[in-house]
Amino acid sequence: MQPHVEKHFESSATVRDIVIGLSDGLTVPFALAAGLSGAVNSSRIVVLAGLAEIAAGSIAMGLGGYLAAKGDAEHYISEKQREEREVVERTHDEEEEIYEIFEQYSVPRENAAPVLAALKQNPSAWVDFMMRFELGLEEPPPGRAHRSALTIAMSYIAGGLVPLVPYMLVFQNDAALRYSVLVTLIALAFFGALKGRIVGSGWFRSALQTVLIGGVAAGAAYLLARLLNQFP
Repeated sequence: MQPHVEKHFESSATVRDIVIGLSDGLTVPFALAAGLSGAVNSSRIVVLAGLAEIAAGSIAMGLGGYLAAKGDAEHYISEKQREEREVVERTHDEEEEIYEIFEQYSVPRENAAPVLAALKQNPSAWVDFMMRFELGLEEPPPGRAHRSALTIAMSYIAGGLVPLVPYMLVFQNDAALRYSVLVTLIALAFFGALKGRIVGSGWFRSALQTVLIGGVAAGAAYLLARLLNQFP
């Protein structure tokens, strides 16, 4: 009999960071470039402003990812320390919480009692069980904060360069804008489809959502810049 092998996607945190960085990297500089194209007639200014935004945005996004991951790690440590105290100081309450957890899965107390007895023989396993099934917390991998910051920042830079490349190669502003719109919408569609396939949400729906969000943001920025540029 062929063994049953379940395939699950296990790099959700890294994919989340890539999605955050790429989605903002594609959308924000795209909207900025489109907005500037509606106000100025210089590809050079668009490129310079876009590069400045990418630099600032990647640092800000990376720092945000670092602080978020650092906060998750600190929260996990704090909750684990609390659980370690409670299994010693409030043993009866923790035992009742074990029974309550199993009751959620329709496991009666008499069937859960042997599991509780085994956990009491291994306090560290007991704490890990409570962290996962009572609090829903998983221990963050070591170095997660630094990897998250770097992943988000690099993804932002990669995404942000896409809408600027046409402005670097085509010096006519209107033509560069058209190429930028085309290239960026294709990139957004590809990115959205890939994200949908990875997370299982459907490639077409994810691609359509990503294109609509990026397109609306860029269109709004362009129209607003053209409108404001009418005033002296």
